[in-house]
Amino acid sequence: MKAPPFLTPANKRMYLFLLVLTIAVFIGFQGWRTLFNNFAVEKAFIGGHEVGIIQGIREVPGFLALLVIYLLFVFKEHTLAALSVLVMGLGVGLTGFFPWFSGLVITTLLMSFGFHYFETLNQSLTLQYFTIHQAPLVFGRLRSMAAITSISVGLGILGLSAWLDYRALYVLLAGLTLAGGLWCLWQDPADKDLPLQKKEMIFRKQYWLFYLLTFFAGARRQIFVAFAVFLLVKKFGFSIQAVTVLFVFNQAVNIFAGPLVGRAINRFGERRVLSLEYLVLIWVFLTYAYAQSAWLVVFMYILDHIVFNCSMAIRTYFQKIAAPGDIAPSMAVGFTINHIAAVVLPVLGGLLWLFDYRFVFLSGVLLSLCSLALVQAIPRKAAEPANSRG
Repeated sequence: MKAPPFLTPANKRMYLFLLVLTIAVFIGFQGWRTLFNNFAVEKAFIGGHEVGIIQGIREVPGFLALLVIYLLFVFKEHTLAALSVLVMGLGVGLTGFFPWFSGLVITTLLMSFGFHYFETLNQSLTLQYFTIHQAPLVFGRLRSMAAITSISVGLGILGLSAWLDYRALYVLLAGLTLAGGLWCLWQDPADKDLPLQKKEMIFRKQYWLFYLLTFFAGARRQIFVAFAVFLLVKKFGFSIQAVTVLFVFNQAVNIFAGPLVGRAINRFGERRVLSLEYLVLIWVFLTYAYAQSAWLVVFMYILDHIVFNCSMAIRTYFQKIAAPGDIAPSMAVGFTINHIAAVVLPVLGGLLWLFDYRFVFLSGVLLSLCSLALVQAIPRKAAEPANSRG
């Protein structure tokens, strides 16, 4: 795996380290996500309310991302990232052995701690090691590799699901995830010349917009994660094969979408990119609420996933305004803020689903409108494209 030419010798090792971990994480996460809804319905025999509870519990580790700050007193940041991937792999591997509600709660929590802590550290390391010109491109390339990995996993599940049961599929996915985490555990890509990161919780007045945008992004995203595919399975009767094909096609589009969004941030700036995301999401959630065509919902699902790439602009905006030593603790704080509503919304969404599933997606419209209004407050100087900043 070659590093992109725009990197420097000093940060190529970190790029390759994050690339391997990204592949390992998305083998486990995409496999877990592809199988989960059908596994929950066919083996655990649970409905929308229980799925909402599990998805809410899944976000508790994100809410507890603040603990990453204190773990950094014990582990180096890159070492903790590799350990997080190992914990995630363990959670994925155990899922198939516990096909009931409480079992899914426990294994989902384990998987989620690993996934969310890795994502916190991945964002922190990317913003520390790469410049404001490089970071959007690195985020985009890592998302592209995540999409390629997800396609490979989807095709693998599509081919193997006729021969292997759920338990065997989960174990296979976990083995590959653990292998990547173990390899990275023995690597040392750290640059000792970088500014030291503060190991304490940081809340600064000048970061208020980053906090609010992060909060609404987390709330809005959970509606999509918890209920978009569940709508297809429950209302339109999608099989595991149909869901897998959808994931594969969706990720194929995102191989190109991630890098394009990274370049768009450099060219047009964060305010314009984020405004486009929120305008599209208003349309997407309205369609989820009222469409009667499965094909139209599928199209919106793909469009939703494409514009999700734009959310990296929240972090690149923060990189432009942050003090260098604030990045690691602020990413941990940001992840916790992102998951305040995410812990509660899937549960509330599950209750709303009992009355009318449309209420779930109309709440997404409201959250998108709030985000669209907030992003207009990005200061003009910070909103400038990176390419115009010299």
